[in-house]
Amino acid sequence: MADGSGGDMLSWDESLFRDERVFEVDYLPEAFRHRDTQMESLKYALKPAVRGSRPLNVMAQGPPGTGKTTAVHILFDELRAQTDVRAVRVNCQVNATRYAVFSRLFQGVFDYEPPASGISFKKLFSQVTDRLVEDDEVLVVALDDVNYLFYESAASETLYSLLRAHEEQGGARIGVIVISSDLELNIIEELDGRVQSVFRPEDVYFPKYDEPEIADILGERVDRGFHDGVVDTQVLDRVAALTADQGGDLRIGIDLLRRSGLNAERRASDTVDPEDVEAAFETSRYIHLSRRLGGLSDSERALLEVVARHEGEQAGAIYEVFHDQTGLGYTRYAEIINKLDQLGILNAQYADVEGRGRSRELSLEYDTEAVLERL
Repeated sequence: MADGSGGDMLSWDESLFRDERVFEVDYLPEAFRHRDTQMESLKYALKPAVRGSRPLNVMAQGPPGTGKTTAVHILFDELRAQTDVRAVRVNCQVNATRYAVFSRLFQGVFDYEPPASGISFKKLFSQVTDRLVEDDEVLVVALDDVNYLFYESAASETLYSLLRAHEEQGGARIGVIVISSDLELNIIEELDGRVQSVFRPEDVYFPKYDEPEIADILGERVDRGFHDGVVDTQVLDRVAALTADQGGDLRIGIDLLRRSGLNAERRASDTVDPEDVEAAFETSRYIHLSRRLGGLSDSERALLEVVARHEGEQAGAIYEVFHDQTGLGYTRYAEIINKLDQLGILNAQYADVEGRGRSRELSLEYDTEAVLERL
């Protein structure tokens, strides 16, 4: 390889990475560090399922990037490999309606997708529960990013169907794990009373990682993902510090390592230098934003773009532009504002407007150019 002074790109068969997959979002680490307490709590809740009984329900909460999804992935893999328990994780950012959730459960139970159309929810529901009873199986459902079901007003009906399944189909045994990174969302209070009475989950909290924990976890990724000597202690400590400054979201640090390595390769360097990290941080720091934008519908993205280009104007004026572009009415406009506000992308506050009473002021929670670039 070339020295750190720059030059031509590395040849096709040269790389700083030993295994670049280590830095992908769905990579499961061989060593899941600093989460022993949470893993024990989850195992305790799921233990009855292994014995053929309905497991305890769980509410797993914590800031983004604190290992909630990884913990469920690891435990579900163990359940599938060692027991007869059916374990299905549903990404609620993508599947944000009751029907979509049960479509994923159908796929998890039958190992193929349900028909794209022509099947009612009632039939979909009964086919899932009937198969569980016929096969004498327990189903554990993880509703990952369950906050998206709340944003779409679908949480109560979805959980009601899952938790009351045994009443519709005797012998159906289903346990639910809800996972949320929205710490402002009070899950229990936002549910219907009929759901609150049967949910009663075990609480498992995932606190944000501190800087030494971040350095320890990222150090293992460096050892597995890069060749020896590519990332030194100084660089690793800088990545850990930047990650801690961004709320301790481990995904930022993992993405930062990967992009720093790519920057070093672009320079034809055989080591990652501090300037590679600083340059990569300008992209990695917006990983939350990119993830949230990726789950938006076309109309939601359209409104966000209108706000970005008309920031500072009153909500009524923004609605006129949005309506002209999409043809959608004010009710849907208000619903989208509320969702984007709950997601932390948009700040929608009421303010007094002279001669017009109270009106919403809409502003972005992120840098305008960063939003427009990622849209």
